[in-house]
Amino acid sequence: MWDFILELAGGCEKRLINYISYIMIIAAIFSSAVLQVINVPYGRYSRCGWGILLDARIAWLIQELPSLVIPIYLMCFTQCLQLYQTPNQILLALLLIHYTQRTLIYPLLINGGKPTSFVVFVMALGFCSVNGYLQSAHLFRWAIFGPDEIFRAHFILGVITFFIGMIINIHSDSILRNLRKPGEKDYKIPKGGMFNHVSGANFFGEILEWWGFALAASSLPALAFAIFTTCNIGPRACQHHRWYLEKFEDYPKSRKALIPFIL
Repeated sequence: MWDFILELAGGCEKRLINYISYIMIIAAIFSSAVLQVINVPYGRYSRCGWGILLDARIAWLIQELPSLVIPIYLMCFTQCLQLYQTPNQILLALLLIHYTQRTLIYPLLINGGKPTSFVVFVMALGFCSVNGYLQSAHLFRWAIFGPDEIFRAHFILGVITFFIGMIINIHSDSILRNLRKPGEKDYKIPKGGMFNHVSGANFFGEILEWWGFALAASSLPALAFAIFTTCNIGPRACQHHRWYLEKFEDYPKSRKALIPFIL
């Protein structure tokens, strides 16, 4: 009887994971369309009318925290039937490496970041909570790989792409943080690294990370995550690109918004 209950609960969770993945893809398409006409109030675009303003460091720490805490909680307190597999362990490590950096390290490095609107904070918190469960629950209980999975070309290429994207993302954030000297408030043109090719170098790096993760995982939840990331922060890169072109007459005309030499 107990085995039947566990099997039934497991089947429900598997369907739930699929439903959440499809909903995330639909939400990504909707979000991309909305962001073409609405400038979300974050960072340099922060403005009144979207709820109270929160300290940038605290808001970032709290909103990203579920993506780190939920996998750890599920790993420690629930059945992780597939976690003994090496591919699952590697993919989990990628998630934890990224969100350790983004949750615990990145906020400490924010230099005078503008306040975060409460509405933006709540949306980010909601997404990180849902996605934290989606990715980790799938890896722990439903992602079944063959014994030679880690030697397959798509897995190796995916992991390499993930780390290339992460390096680009971290390096680009460093360039942005060091644009202004202490006491300076004026915006400057970012130069160096991937910024020589695109305005949204940090966004490009993060998108590359999650497409690498999706390639390695080859799963619906990972694909949904990559699509949502692209549709959510891709338009921000385009928004930044337009802003730079309007603000700086000498902004490099050959520089693209998000994808080098293409977009």
